[in-house]
Amino acid sequence: MAEENHSTVTEFILAGLTDKPEHQLPLFLLFLGVYVFTVVGNVGMITLIGLSSRLHTTMYYLLSSLSFIDLCQPTVITPKMLVNFMMEKNTISYPECMTQLYFFIVFAIAKCHMLSVMAYDPYLQVPLLYNVIMSNQVCSWMVVGVYSMGLIRATVNTTCMLRVLFCKDDIINHYFCDLFPLLELSCSSTFINEVIGLSSIGLLLPAFLGFLSPSYIFIIASILHICSTEGRYKAFSTCSSHVSAVALFFGSLAFMYLQPSSVGSMDQGKVSSVFYTIIVPMLNPLIYCLRNKDVKVALSKLLGNKSL
Repeated sequence: MAEENHSTVTEFILAGLTDKPEHQLPLFLLFLGVYVFTVVGNVGMITLIGLSSRLHTTMYYLLSSLSFIDLCQPTVITPKMLVNFMMEKNTISYPECMTQLYFFIVFAIAKCHMLSVMAYDPYLQVPLLYNVIMSNQVCSWMVVGVYSMGLIRATVNTTCMLRVLFCKDDIINHYFCDLFPLLELSCSSTFINEVIGLSSIGLLLPAFLGFLSPSYIFIIASILHICSTEGRYKAFSTCSSHVSAVALFFGSLAFMYLQPSSVGSMDQGKVSSVFYTIIVPMLNPLIYCLRNKDVKVALSKLLGNKSL
């Protein structure tokens, strides 16, 4: 009987990044430029890997999958955010909010697993048995597993969110429909949602970092056993780009979800989430292009052929 008194929410209001009108246009232009650069960079990376036979290896197949995730993740968030910069009232309907939440979780979880798989791949590039262990079939099954984990966890979290009653407020203190800002508006029990949410994100971060650290210890140990200086440099160059991408993504994600609530405010969380949802997907193509000799050679060859 008590639930009958709860009002049904049909739409939410997104608080956005700022409530100052004079900041709306500069932020719109900034994030529009970032999004265009992200789309061009990741589509270019996928195209380059597809067209260059030099890059038809499992490592670059995984990199093209990462670029696809980096293309989709900001696409779930940025277009709506850009529209809201131009609107007086930043509303989002309940179905649209749940859809955005679902796909955000899909690609966030998929990216966590993809970076872990890519950490496993460079370790295998050091021993001579790499081509035996990391076959195309094994790589394909890894990618399928990555997306499957994202879909499963997103389905579980979103299904639980659909059972939550919203009646306190309709203003989401965020620029998109994220899990915990939505739970703050609930007037029903969110215990199950919080447990599942933490298991999907909060507890996975230490687990992934615990997996990545030994992996890179093995990588460094294996590289140090390479006799030639050129061989060690090439191996470090291959792995350093991935280390940079992992540090950027997991660092900002950990700041958002692992800091104590008494220390970090939601405004700090919004700044951190901008980094891992919008900035990092833009930086990854730059990281892998500028710090990877094979990509630079393939790009120069492709551009050279186009100019002929």
